[in-house]
Amino acid sequence: MSNLETRPAERTCTAGDRPAGVELLTARDVPLGGPRAMTVRRTIPQRQRSLVGAWCFCDHYGPDDVSASAGMQVPPHPHIGLQTVSWLFAGEILHRDSVGSLQTVRPGELNLMTAGVGISHSEESPAEGRPPQLHGVQLWTVLPEADRTSAPHFEHHGDLPVATPGGARVQVFMGGLEVAGERLVSPARTYTPIVGAQLDLPAGGSVTLGTDPGFEHALLVDAGDVTLEGETVPPAALGYVAPGRERLVVTAGATPVRAVLIGGEPFTEDVVMWWNFVGRTHDDVARARADWMAQVADSGEGTPTRYADGAAGRRFGEVHGYASGPLRAPVLPDVRLRPRTRR
Repeated sequence: MSNLETRPAERTCTAGDRPAGVELLTARDVPLGGPRAMTVRRTIPQRQRSLVGAWCFCDHYGPDDVSASAGMQVPPHPHIGLQTVSWLFAGEILHRDSVGSLQTVRPGELNLMTAGVGISHSEESPAEGRPPQLHGVQLWTVLPEADRTSAPHFEHHGDLPVATPGGARVQVFMGGLEVAGERLVSPARTYTPIVGAQLDLPAGGSVTLGTDPGFEHALLVDAGDVTLEGETVPPAALGYVAPGRERLVVTAGATPVRAVLIGGEPFTEDVVMWWNFVGRTHDDVARARADWMAQVADSGEGTPTRYADGAAGRRFGEVHGYASGPLRAPVLPDVRLRPRTRR
């Protein structure tokens, strides 16, 4: 998914302080593409905490009724320096990209796109036969310096490991996690030690997760009455816990719970995020924006944008088959960031 904010803020992301208990991160509503577009609830990045391991972006959306609308329609747009992790609770999304991928993702399946030096893609609700609801999360992970200019590629995984201890259900889509003495490991490629998993608990249920004490973790609650390590995490909030724990206990109250656990080794590199780009400096993202706009051309007054001649052979490539042309990049402020001291 693209970050369709018309005035995206440039943000320097660094490791934050490490609280002793559960730190609550509340979401802010972000309309993607304008007031009549889909609204998402964004928990990271924010001033309070930019990263959880290498996870740098968390949008939570739905359930949205797409039975009488076009649903999700995100035209071709670029990315650098990250992985996009598409995970659904309900509905379907059709992914196209400039390396030739065409793949529908459904609940319990993973679409994973590694941007590397540069890729473009689109995401849309299928035109026909789609389920009436769309509901899920869009996550990004930062690529480390050694891999951030690697070749772009795409993966789809429809068979991911699941455990069902005591009536709960845990499905791991990124990295590995110990559940009831069994280690579940996703086949998806990762570039730093991380974990991503969906947790479903019946009312009154509980699950104990064996965790790496070198990881920090956060629990995004989609629905239900839930506590993490004995502390309440409200729906749409993210409950963060610092490294040092060998287990995490998640417990449901009077209603069933659905949540997403993310975590990983604290990411030690400072990064700069703007629009759909993750770089290391302002100049990185300014160069990426210029390269993308060199591939975008106006077709004339009142008509949509199109790819410029020769775009297919340039940095971000060209997406084929989407109904409209590529997105224009927002205006990037001409700023230079002052160094920040890591806390």
